[in-house]
Amino acid sequence: MNIVTKLLHTRYRVNDIEKTVTFYKEVLGLQETRRHKSPRGSELVFLKAPESEELIEICYFPSSGPVVVQTDLTHLAFQVDSLEAFGQHLARLGLKYSDGPTMKEDGGFAFIDAPEGYEIELIQRGKIDRTY
Repeated sequence: MNIVTKLLHTRYRVNDIEKTVTFYKEVLGLQETRRHKSPRGSELVFLKAPESEELIEICYFPSSGPVVVQTDLTHLAFQVDSLEAFGQHLARLGLKYSDGPTMKEDGGFAFIDAPEGYEIELIQRGKIDRTY
């Protein structure tokens, strides 16, 4: 018997919901799936990557105080086809990687900072030739 069967969403609370949603949509290309207010008054926006089922829930709840994200607290990781191409996309938006890219034989990774200081990891999967 499975106690849980799948991950549905992860919540990130933010100070500026529109700035954050714009970042996730314009920089990462996520799709907004729904938006509503919770019974306790939180403003919620749900986003997803085109090939994923799991959602990211962006929450604005100012009565709980300002959001202060500690360094290396948490991050979201997204797969990209090319870190080089994504870096060029960032440059066109006036942005750059905060760390990396770091390339290895089996791919590479880099980080950018989202609003509030949440880290976003971008991962390029490698294409190792296994023919001998």
